[in-house]
Amino acid sequence: MKITKVNTYLVRPRWGFVEIETDEGITGWGEAVLEGHAGTVLRCVEEMEDYLLQADPSRIEDIWTTLYRAGFYRGGGIMMSAISGIDQALWDIKGKLFQAPVYELMGGACRDKMRVYSWVGGDRPSDVGKAAREKLEEGFTAVKMNATEELQMIDSYDKIDAVLERVAAIRESCGRAFGIAIDFHGRVHKPMAKVLAKKLEEFDPMFLEEPVLCENMEAFSEIAAACNIPIATGERLYSRWDFKRLLHAGGVDIIQPDLSHAGGITEVKKIASMAEAYDVALAPHCPLGPIALAACLNVDATCYNAVIQEQSIGIHYNVGKSVLDYVNNREDFEFTDGFVKLPRKPGLGVEVNRELVEEENRTPHNWKNPVWRHADGSIAEW
Repeated sequence: MKITKVNTYLVRPRWGFVEIETDEGITGWGEAVLEGHAGTVLRCVEEMEDYLLQADPSRIEDIWTTLYRAGFYRGGGIMMSAISGIDQALWDIKGKLFQAPVYELMGGACRDKMRVYSWVGGDRPSDVGKAAREKLEEGFTAVKMNATEELQMIDSYDKIDAVLERVAAIRESCGRAFGIAIDFHGRVHKPMAKVLAKKLEEFDPMFLEEPVLCENMEAFSEIAAACNIPIATGERLYSRWDFKRLLHAGGVDIIQPDLSHAGGITEVKKIASMAEAYDVALAPHCPLGPIALAACLNVDATCYNAVIQEQSIGIHYNVGKSVLDYVNNREDFEFTDGFVKLPRKPGLGVEVNRELVEEENRTPHNWKNPVWRHADGSIAEW
């Protein structure tokens, strides 16, 4: 079997899809995107096409290593996101070739289903107590919310109090057993992160996400020492070498590699195994589309340290189109009592609505995240 063609598509709300065709008629799908830079990532996929055409798609390790090492320059969000989408598509082909879900080709499942959480509150969180209660009534056992709006390096305590009030509203409306993940989103700097982490202890959060940016990963141990809440991070890391530095630095309890940014299934499986050796949990980042979610679930199926899976159905970013719009086998993505079953169909387990993908690509999106500024006019972390 040989690769004969590589197609790329921009689809709403902010995603990029890759389709790899073969001479035996088996097609694989991947999700190659870096939010806000989707067009650049897909152009990088097109640049890599010369390495792919006429290659045997079953040699996934060899292709991955070629794309990563043979081009001399390596790593970073754009190149690794391009590799991620290609890698997912290759695994999709291989699973379809052997008529098995991808996780069956990776040693088989170590669980029967995967816990998932839902988002509430939007970019500038509000009415989270009511929204979380609605998710609880839908069967979810956990939600995630953005903690704050913009925060300067040293900021006022009224903003801290507002965060505490929002989290208190969820705890009061949903009870003590309900999981609350609080995403600092890299908006908070170390001085205020320590304050906020300490004050949030009383609400027993499931985890704090990105309390500071990973370029300041040496601060995680200091923040962890300031509170008794699990620390999660990793969506802006792109390889096992990035995660090696993070795990060595310490202070992190949950890693969140993104299968569309961190090298796809091949690389994230290795990252997850590294984390397990440090007794660190896995919760893949996935505010993305159905192909990325399916890839995550295949990795989750095989990783003992996988604890919960992000998914973007109903997330505030999804405007115009959402996850299941691109899926023909929607029944395989149903959530029951806060869990989703493992993929059942061969390959990644998602039947892509190709007609809609082609229609969307005729008017490509150009999604960009908002640009925030502080009251003094300086740029704020979004």
